[in-house]
Amino acid sequence: MPEDSGVLHRISKIRNNISIAFTGNTPAIDMVLAALISGGHILIEDVPGLGKTTLASALARSLDLSFRRIQFTPDVLPTDITGFISFNMNTGEREVHFGAVMAQIVLADEINRTGPKTQSSLLEAMQEGNVTIDGETFPVPQPFFVIATQNPAGQIGTYPLPESQLDRFLMKISLGYPDVNDEKKVLISRKGADPLKTLRPVATTDDIIFLREAHSKITCSQPVIDYIVSISSATRSNERISLGVSPRGSLALMNASMAAAMLAGRDYVLPDDVQSMAVPVLAHRIVLNRKQFQSQDTPASILGGIIRGIKIPGVS
Repeated sequence: MPEDSGVLHRISKIRNNISIAFTGNTPAIDMVLAALISGGHILIEDVPGLGKTTLASALARSLDLSFRRIQFTPDVLPTDITGFISFNMNTGEREVHFGAVMAQIVLADEINRTGPKTQSSLLEAMQEGNVTIDGETFPVPQPFFVIATQNPAGQIGTYPLPESQLDRFLMKISLGYPDVNDEKKVLISRKGADPLKTLRPVATTDDIIFLREAHSKITCSQPVIDYIVSISSATRSNERISLGVSPRGSLALMNASMAAAMLAGRDYVLPDDVQSMAVPVLAHRIVLNRKQFQSQDTPASILGGIIRGIKIPGVS
């Protein structure tokens, strides 16, 4: 990728700005950026206190785009998400009141704290790119990006997203606990003003559109495409998996791998890009076979074994 294309400069500005408030986990930042560049959406699952909302908010503050945060609770209604239409008695006209989803960047905080109908109202907008209010369809603003957070499903008061709705997220990641040095940096950064509140936008709507157009031009060679399909196909024949990766999942892995290549400064995809994105993109799309289930099995561990068993293609 030519250095004068402006791609790396734009990516670096956003990445560095987020790092001011979200310390020590550049891989997580890059996953979020990959989802944004790919035109997909991302779900971050982890226990409270690890920075899920901080990462999402830092991204939003780094972009000069319209932003709404939805704090999901059991009493949030679908109309709070999509909106409603009222009748103005004074003018005799119907008035549209748009909900929180009508923004370019939407932070869906603790999405599994609300009921299925409310979850579906957001996920429909993610999938279709529009919302339906009283039978009328309205497009969401572009570029449109949802970054959702959720607590682990075992926690009290959670409504797990079904597989069909999880599939609408390009990727699902966990942050994990920071190492000792990174945790010290977090404490030091919080001694004064909250760094999140000091962030200013470093990218515009045009910048995001530019990056998405550049993403569409990344080359994915036939051997790499074959490699992606081999991974997906292997999930469908694995005895420990009852529901394997669909063709939509294969397409998602290709798009995410193209974004990984961009973040690395290349205009072509390598098998390494596919491997780095396979678990974040595919793990939430497979369902384990409980009859063949072993205690140590996780979607990520099974995917890792599948990938190790597939020959890495040579890419010229």
